[in-house]
Amino acid sequence: MATMLSGASLMDGACLLIAADEKCPQPQTREHLEALHIADIENIIILQNKIDAVSREQVKENYQQIKEFVKGTIAEKAPIIPISAVFGANIGLVLRAFEEIIPSPVLSEGDFQFLIARSFDINRPGKEINSLKGGVIGGSVLKGNINIGDQIEIRPGLRVKDNYIPLKSTIVSISQGNNLLDNAKPGGLIGLGTKLDPALTKGDHLIGHLVGKPDTLPDVLDEVELKVNLLDRVIGVEQMLRVHSLKHNEKLLLVVGTEKTGGTVTKILKNTVILKLNPPICPPEKFIYAISRIINRRYRLIGYGETVNHN
Repeated sequence: MATMLSGASLMDGACLLIAADEKCPQPQTREHLEALHIADIENIIILQNKIDAVSREQVKENYQQIKEFVKGTIAEKAPIIPISAVFGANIGLVLRAFEEIIPSPVLSEGDFQFLIARSFDINRPGKEINSLKGGVIGGSVLKGNINIGDQIEIRPGLRVKDNYIPLKSTIVSISQGNNLLDNAKPGGLIGLGTKLDPALTKGDHLIGHLVGKPDTLPDVLDEVELKVNLLDRVIGVEQMLRVHSLKHNEKLLLVVGTEKTGGTVTKILKNTVILKLNPPICPPEKFIYAISRIINRRYRLIGYGETVNHN
């Protein structure tokens, strides 16, 4: 669920895939729809897949179950397109729905910000030191633009004992799929080649970090005050479990953007909650915090939080 929320934070629209050969909704379907609500994704297309695996009557019954499930939710007005992935049925209608329902977003201007969704080392084992290439960071440009040769800063950065030191580097390449670019702007997933030591980027080590031009990024936070919105019941489990209020010293999992961090409840105020974060994060502005707690030995989504601005 945390991974799904991380990806949703970069999206302008989504397809909610529901199988026609199962009763709707399944626990995971409830979880995914709630995640779309938390990520504030309103451009939704519902795909009723596997219509080839059941009778016409079962397809119609499942269709009505879907309509009832999304009633009163963020996906209430989303079209429901019956498809068969095996036989390619109605895929043309899905493509048309992309064009009509998920329009190209208005590009954001301002200081460059890039949210890292993955990072890796592109060097093969045994490569000569003189031929090594710097680490690569992948993700999405949130606003502004970046050019080859530009200087960047990455926060929180490298942990040294109990402190975090921002990483600084230079962009040496920009790619989108197999296409090499001279610059990048908001829209789609981008790979940025850097001069960073590849040991810093291998194994998705920099997931969740924020990239910008030097001295333009928000502060790194080790504490956050949130206005918490708890769900009525736990998402992703078979049983109808009620969500209980947060408790002092309770340990939670927070997902903001593509970053995951632990949050310990230190103060419960009248309308907000203060949490100590470990590790610290550098979140983009106006991003929602998804909140999960351990239920039946797994983290389950119980609500979301919005940052409080006292200025």
